[in-house]
Amino acid sequence: MIQISLIELAIISANRHYFFEESRVSFGAYLIQQNEGKVASSFVAMQEDQLDVGDVTIAVAYSGVNYKDALAATGVGRIIRRYPCIGGIDMAGTVVKSTSPDFVPGDAVIATSYDIGVAHHGGYAELARVPAQWVLKLPSGLDLRAAMALGTAGFTAGLAVARMEHNGLRPENGPVVVSGATGGVGSIAVEILAKAGYEVHALTGKADATDYLNALGAKGVILRSSLDLAKIKSLDKAIWAGAVDNLGGDVLAWMASTMKQGGTLASIGLAASMELKTSVAPFILRGVSLLGIDSGYCPMPLRVEVWRRLASDLKPVKVIEQAREIRFTELPNVFEDFLQARVKGRVIVSIQS
Repeated sequence: MIQISLIELAIISANRHYFFEESRVSFGAYLIQQNEGKVASSFVAMQEDQLDVGDVTIAVAYSGVNYKDALAATGVGRIIRRYPCIGGIDMAGTVVKSTSPDFVPGDAVIATSYDIGVAHHGGYAELARVPAQWVLKLPSGLDLRAAMALGTAGFTAGLAVARMEHNGLRPENGPVVVSGATGGVGSIAVEILAKAGYEVHALTGKADATDYLNALGAKGVILRSSLDLAKIKSLDKAIWAGAVDNLGGDVLAWMASTMKQGGTLASIGLAASMELKTSVAPFILRGVSLLGIDSGYCPMPLRVEVWRRLASDLKPVKVIEQAREIRFTELPNVFEDFLQARVKGRVIVSIQS
């Protein structure tokens, strides 16, 4: 067991007096490095002056694990753009120092996306420092744990739903389908859409996931093995008013071919493939809209609005309640589960002891 709990945060809320006590000079972090072309990740003790430049210093309470985090930490995917880099593309915690007028010590905040965890030290550390323009205040309706039960995955799913609705998607338009439905984004999208009154069908490669997906609100579960993806028509039977795709490749092409007139298709992930072999037929003959969902550099006003909705009308209560919480020291043990698609829902990392 690594003893790395080195930050003490004291908040005296009665008189709104906050202070940050650096009782020890170092903090624990999970650092991704490259040695002779090979990626190596490990727990290290770091000094505050080793953090990247930023306006807001945060005592990180929770982070999360995303597929992207697993790719980065193991070196399986070319995710990290700068070595060394503290991993973790998500963080939620309490401001302990700020040179920005928008934040003061004691503020509960969320920071996800942008360069966090890939080109700027991320959330797998007891202390983080980031630019103020990457930070938003925790919305009413969420606590720090719940925020990381959502994280980038929840924000991405919420952004997809918000953009699809803006494009005209409504429950009365017809059923919707979600691929990669047991993953973080997929699980949250299923629950969000079901909660909003949509008839949701979950597409998954896991034959044992039916009960899990039905509990999130799915009306139907489709196994990927039941689809003949070797024979995708330009236009197939029109089924879906909306679709959320986490896979790319042939699944995305199949979705496009089965969209209803005026349907809306949100492209989120590429877990299966970056390739898309389709035709223009769905888009010009059925008026299908293909929406690319960029959660990484989404403008802050829209980001704040999506998080507000995730804390209110779109809040996926079941996913939050069922999220698996691990200790910081257990972090390296879960990456392989993500790479082997053995994870359902969300995994939260409790950073502070």
